[in-house]
Amino acid sequence: MSGTLYLVATPIGNLGDVSSRALETLRQVAFVACEDTRHSRVLLEHFGIAADTVSLPAFAEGQRAGRILDRLVAGEDCALVTDAGSPGISDPGEKLVAEALERGVKVVPVPGPTALVAALSASGLPTGRFHFLGFLPRKGPERQAMLEEVAPLSATIALYESPRRLAETLSDLRDALGERRAVVARELTKVHEEFARGTLGSLGERYAAEEPRGEVVVLVEGRTGEHRWSEEELLRALEAGLGRGDKLKPLSTELARRAGWSGQDVYRLGLGLKKR
Repeated sequence: MSGTLYLVATPIGNLGDVSSRALETLRQVAFVACEDTRHSRVLLEHFGIAADTVSLPAFAEGQRAGRILDRLVAGEDCALVTDAGSPGISDPGEKLVAEALERGVKVVPVPGPTALVAALSASGLPTGRFHFLGFLPRKGPERQAMLEEVAPLSATIALYESPRRLAETLSDLRDALGERRAVVARELTKVHEEFARGTLGSLGERYAAEEPRGEVVVLVEGRTGEHRWSEEELLRALEAGLGRGDKLKPLSTELARRAGWSGQDVYRLGLGLKKR
């Protein structure tokens, strides 16, 4: 009979957030699969858990999942943990879970801390519906396509980002979505936890001047229910602005906010007008 794969959520900063069920599971399983064994060993040792650990980093999940699955199929129970939060959510686990289910292995979630939900719940933005992007592609057409995909959504948009790329991402979001309310949540559950609230523009300026530290969650208000301008209305506004001598990029950003279009689409229409 196959063993069970437990997906154990671990603290995102504050060790006091670990659940008693998570600790019980970690003590009872035959082995623990870790995103980084060195990082997880700190947690295990803190709670006096002597566990057999194996490594399952994101970059090698496909190559190493097979050996873990073989042990599961042979009847051993395994707990999967990542460096912080819930396995499989922008962390290793997605491939392992899919292959485990294909091989008839039972998969059991042991829920707990996750940065996404913590940030969203305290953001002050609408929480009834949200769209989670994980980490944006770093560059190129894939990044642009994802931003254009979410531009018309009325749901709150949530994503993870590196502190080094935060300012650039806030700028790209403003260009794609127009000016919107936004929140940057960082160092959640830790001593220096911070929620910075403002607009994409104001937050972008802040973090261009001061690079933040720690893990970051970005939340952006969805498109409001205001009337979306027709292309004809938008072209008239672009013609009027360009006729006044306005610069195309800031004009596009402002009109995108007012018209319910993405900044890139407005900018492309403006370029077309300038070429006439």
